[in-house]
Amino acid sequence: MSEENEVSTAVESLSLADVKNALPKHLHTSVTQSLTDKLNNASTDYLAARNIRENFVSFSGILAEGRFKVESYLDAVKYVSYKLMGLTNEKAYIKTFPDRYQRLAEEQKLGDLSSYVSAYHKGKLVNMIMEQALIPSWVLNQDAYQEAINKQLDLMRNAQSEKVQQDAANSILTHLKRPETKEVNVNLGVKEDEGMKALKGMLNDLAEKQISSINNGVPTKEITDQSIQDAEYDEVEE
Repeated sequence: MSEENEVSTAVESLSLADVKNALPKHLHTSVTQSLTDKLNNASTDYLAARNIRENFVSFSGILAEGRFKVESYLDAVKYVSYKLMGLTNEKAYIKTFPDRYQRLAEEQKLGDLSSYVSAYHKGKLVNMIMEQALIPSWVLNQDAYQEAINKQLDLMRNAQSEKVQQDAANSILTHLKRPETKEVNVNLGVKEDEGMKALKGMLNDLAEKQISSINNGVPTKEITDQSIQDAEYDEVEE
């Protein structure tokens, strides 16, 4: 299979049904063929187009709150996708909104571009997507982390200075130590007040009386039909 055919297969257009299935059910009626075409034609660059489609699906949970339009969501996904590819805010904005950029150029207002870019970059929807897209630094730099450990290990074993060896050993022990076990004590008990203590004592007395009655031959049914009638009341002045 030629490289051209491989790329063509990889970027096969999404159907209207595919786009609907990628979004929360309450937004299915908002998905039109026009939106589907806009997603399919989001970029002529193969890598960018693939990233935009994958991110469109990955971050669709943001739309569950129902605060954003699907079209606005697609634009924000495009912008964030370009940002994740390493583009500056301005270049990502231009690629996301080429018509806006062209209009500003025709009106000789490119000097206002930076303010438009800054406002869009600080928008709520863009930032929600950015938060979900952020990859922890320890994941991004995992290779460097391992390289640093290997360097410390080499110094611990081969450094001529005992001080350097000791510092390297301490560094390894510090960064590779086993996580500490944290004990969590949860008190599930219920604190008894005076009323609960009195009720508990009354039930214990009742149980003892019932056991005594059974031992004296009183029928069980007669005992179970008994009700608690004796009680003491304190008069409350209003």
